[in-house]
Amino acid sequence: MKRIEESQLIVNSEGKIYHLDLRPENIADTIILVGDPQRVPKISKYFDKIEFKNINREIATHTGYINGKHLSVISTGMGTDNIDIVLNELDALANIDLNKRVVKEKHTSLNLIRLGTSGAVQKDIEIDSFAVSKYGLGLDGLLRYYDASTSVCEEEMLSEFYKQTDWPKDLSKPYVVKCTENLLDKIGDGMIKGITATAPGFYGPQGRSLRLKLKYPDLIDRIGNYDFRGERVINFEMETSALYGLGKMLGHNVMTVCAVIANRITEKYSKDYQKTIKNLIELVLERVSAE
Repeated sequence: MKRIEESQLIVNSEGKIYHLDLRPENIADTIILVGDPQRVPKISKYFDKIEFKNINREIATHTGYINGKHLSVISTGMGTDNIDIVLNELDALANIDLNKRVVKEKHTSLNLIRLGTSGAVQKDIEIDSFAVSKYGLGLDGLLRYYDASTSVCEEEMLSEFYKQTDWPKDLSKPYVVKCTENLLDKIGDGMIKGITATAPGFYGPQGRSLRLKLKYPDLIDRIGNYDFRGERVINFEMETSALYGLGKMLGHNVMTVCAVIANRITEKYSKDYQKTIKNLIELVLERVSAE
């Protein structure tokens, strides 16, 4: 097997992968991903036992057990650029021998579940509801840097997206990737299901304007009006498309569920989003740990 060079796979003097600052034994096969490092202890407090804690930069990791289920919760920070780091390094922990610097013969599939917040782009979606991402619509361009991206993309959905939205040619080329069905069935029951649009920013890329004028002020309308055989875009956030694309290319199971804390059409915002997130955490942990 081909050896992976030091500049490609960076391992520190303690045998830990560079950004995550973790060894393979520090993670479980099922991992809840959150953006905010302060949300990690809000989840791990429900664990029956915490066996490992670590924080490096914005990446906090807690690994332990809940109802006998081995589980990690890891913060990624915000944006698809951070997802690119976290997903590649989690995969390396699972599927690369860090000492020999070669890919392991036996592949390990991780269960990667993002738990986040989002803004609805449909008038009928209620504040404080839960939305599960059946598809991730990437407006960030990240997956286009990888050769295998076409193997996981929903090209028919994407082709129709171009037609219906008249997508501007000077913006990043979108992509669409589906979640893992068994995670959708296990965790998403009773939740709003649809397409999640992943933006490369919080303000302009999501149609927000403070002091800067938007080049495409109708962006939300274009995206919100898209429909593919009954599948519509339900919300905006900043990580899902990269999680789905990288995760599936690397052979992992992926899904995102978000609390809807804003509605971009009605311009409403949650009066107590922390309570909504708490309710979502409890529900996801109950379903993830049920075997």
